[in-house]
Amino acid sequence: MTNRLAAVPADRLHLVLMLVLTFTTGIVDAVGFLGLDRVFTGNMTGNVVILGMAVVGAEDLPVVGPVLALVGFMAGAALGGRVLKRAAGKWTGLTTALFLTVGLVCLGLAVVLLVVGDHPDPAVGLPVTTLLGAAMGLQAATARFVAVKDVTTVVVTSTITGLAADSRLGSGKSRTDGGGSGRRFLAVVLILTGAAVGAALLKIHVGAGLMLAAVLILAATLVGSTHGRLHISQP
Repeated sequence: MTNRLAAVPADRLHLVLMLVLTFTTGIVDAVGFLGLDRVFTGNMTGNVVILGMAVVGAEDLPVVGPVLALVGFMAGAALGGRVLKRAAGKWTGLTTALFLTVGLVCLGLAVVLLVVGDHPDPAVGLPVTTLLGAAMGLQAATARFVAVKDVTTVVVTSTITGLAADSRLGSGKSRTDGGGSGRRFLAVVLILTGAAVGAALLKIHVGAGLMLAAVLILAATLVGSTHGRLHISQP
């Protein structure tokens, strides 16, 4: 098994792992928006739009939750950027530590939600929202450092733009520049599918989606870490 994993090119493996994380972002955003008072924890564009509508008096739109998610996301991204200043390669112990932190935060918050029940009050929901935003910011910064083209794990608007602009109906660059449409399409489909799975799991419990996301993030981290160590140990 380890020999097979070591034989996988790093670029290909990193693409697969970032696509897995994109799927988990869809789950986490579904939990935040549908289960935690309409707050996006991965898609900050959504929070900015919600805030813009809320500040002019649109009915029943949250303000505090999106603000805290934004602050948490930026803090997590800043932490990731600072830590990775010392990284010597795309996937090192630092990369593993950051993705591991994201997985453990999601796991811990899933346990909290499972304990407090299906409808957490703001005293629980707002801290959960803030920490989830921080975890997604940390994930986004780390994924940005791994630098898989067209797969940021949290943003799909630019991915959809590139998919359409470079398609046959657009510039056609997806063919002349060696592709890219496949991974873009997969990123969009996976975040959409993740959101659908997250919404479906809310019927079981608000913490169920986060639990699945945590397991997948931790599994991806384990695979990436193992692959990195195998490559380092090779002569």
